[in-house]
Amino acid sequence: MGQTARVSAIVWTAAVSLAAWLWLLLFQGFFWRTDVRLPPERDPAHWPSVGVVVPARDEAEVLPASLPSLLAQDYPGRAEVFLVDDGSSDGTGELARELARRAGGLPLTVSSPGEPPSGWTGKLWAVRHGIGLARARGPEYLLLTDADIAHEPDSLRRLVAAAHGGGFDVVSQMARLRVESLWERLVVPAFVYFFAQLYPFRRIGRKGARTAAAAGGCVLLRADTAERARIPDAIRHAVIDDVALARAVKGGGGHIWLGLAERVDSVRPYPRLHDLWRMVSRSAYAQLRHHPLVLLGTVLGLALVYLVPPLAVVVGLATGGTSTVLLGGCAWLVMTGTYVPMLRYYRQPLWLAPLLPFTAFLYLLMTVDSAVQHYRGRGAAWKGRTYARPDAVVGEER
Repeated sequence: MGQTARVSAIVWTAAVSLAAWLWLLLFQGFFWRTDVRLPPERDPAHWPSVGVVVPARDEAEVLPASLPSLLAQDYPGRAEVFLVDDGSSDGTGELARELARRAGGLPLTVSSPGEPPSGWTGKLWAVRHGIGLARARGPEYLLLTDADIAHEPDSLRRLVAAAHGGGFDVVSQMARLRVESLWERLVVPAFVYFFAQLYPFRRIGRKGARTAAAAGGCVLLRADTAERARIPDAIRHAVIDDVALARAVKGGGGHIWLGLAERVDSVRPYPRLHDLWRMVSRSAYAQLRHHPLVLLGTVLGLALVYLVPPLAVVVGLATGGTSTVLLGGCAWLVMTGTYVPMLRYYRQPLWLAPLLPFTAFLYLLMTVDSAVQHYRGRGAAWKGRTYARPDAVVGEER
């Protein structure tokens, strides 16, 4: 009797997992599709002016591969780059000036805002300083981009044309992250896949939909929209600043768009698992609003959706449970199929798709570790700054 009950529980758990995957496949905004790219572009009769804001803290390693690409933008209107050297100790500011002297192109202003006051995350304080400098030139648009992001020469032109043609207040592209090391191949495509599962891109661009998100590496924002939404002051506590920005704009009635990039790439390397672990765990618990019950639900949800299918197959094969094998195998197959488009987008071998449960288990551990670091008082961090009490972020990132 006890053995039968255990087998029945395994079968039902596998069935629930399969049902969850069928729901995700059909009713979660087709998150698994990777064809959400820049909307149709229409060149404006007059190209608006743009202020490009780049917060940079200890970025000397990546600037030579990213900053020249910004300075080389082939943009018909007026554009200027404002790099904010946020207390770097590696000569970031001077290197930026030297790169501009060598490369020429768009005008570059390098400045430093000093240490952030209480209540500000470091990156957003740097962004605020850069936006202030840009606003003195009266730009119609602001491009917020990270120091590790390389842009093709027509990137700014296409972003502005897409925003103009679609009437968007925010146009954001998720830069293609680097995938060269073994751990990058395993973890990075899944990072974007999980993000799209949480924030389906199609829903973000739909007027009236509540889903809102942006990708902080590449955000084109109307300057008047930023002023109305009080960006970045309204989100000054935010650790996940890109999502907070999108919610502030959409909450004020703005029209936003987010999709995958074709010509915008991150050049930052994450060669070791440790590097990727830090990237994810830095903000994972903030995403869960620092709530233990939400953490518990997330862990159970990840286990049910990603870990149960392969475990059901293994248990079913070991016990001769045909139903368990079929249910677990079908769920695993659907999971694998939804991951294939993202692997193709990242030009990765498809044999990585069945390994998604292993990667999901790593993300589960990273999320738990993020919570552990929070309760140890270490909090979130950005470029060497730690925010021991990020609880105030909760209201901005819900």
